Amino acid sequence: IFIMSSPAKLQDLPPKGGYQNIPFKRVPAKTYFKGWQMIAGYAGISTVGLFLYWLNVKENHRNEIEMRSARNVIYPLLLAERDREYLKQLRRNRDEEAELMKNVEGWEVGTWYGEPVFKTIPKDKLVEPTFQEFYVHTDYKHMAQRSDVKLMN
Repeated sequence: IFIMSSPAKLQDLPPKGGYQNIPFKRVPAKTYFKGWQMIAGYAGISTVGLFLYWLNVKENHRNEIEMRSARNVIYPLLLAERDREYLKQLRRNRDEEAELMKNVEGWEVGTWYGEPVFKTIPKDKLVEPTFQEFYVHTDYKHMAQRSDVKLMN
């Protein structure tokens, strides 16, 4: 005796009308611009870029001329200030020498015990001091900063 408890399953069948065709042909990408349009766009963007570059070069050239003119105008003022400060330091050095040597008998400022150091140079002519003479009354650290001497810590 053979008893069937459940109905038999039907085999899967294709849909009515059959399966769709399998697409195997090459599908080209969608084109947004044609070749001539891309070349024209490149030429336009390059032209605008070159124009902006040219404007920038002109502006930089104008700025360079202005800065050069400003440097030329201020240069004499800077030289005058440098010379003024130089003479002020020479005066400070002379005053410091007078203060240091005030108790030394026979000492005259700018001479060696009353004897002029430079005998052939007139008294009113400026004799430029050496680098060490100029910084004689300053800290060694300040003198070394203005020279090529390396400080040791």
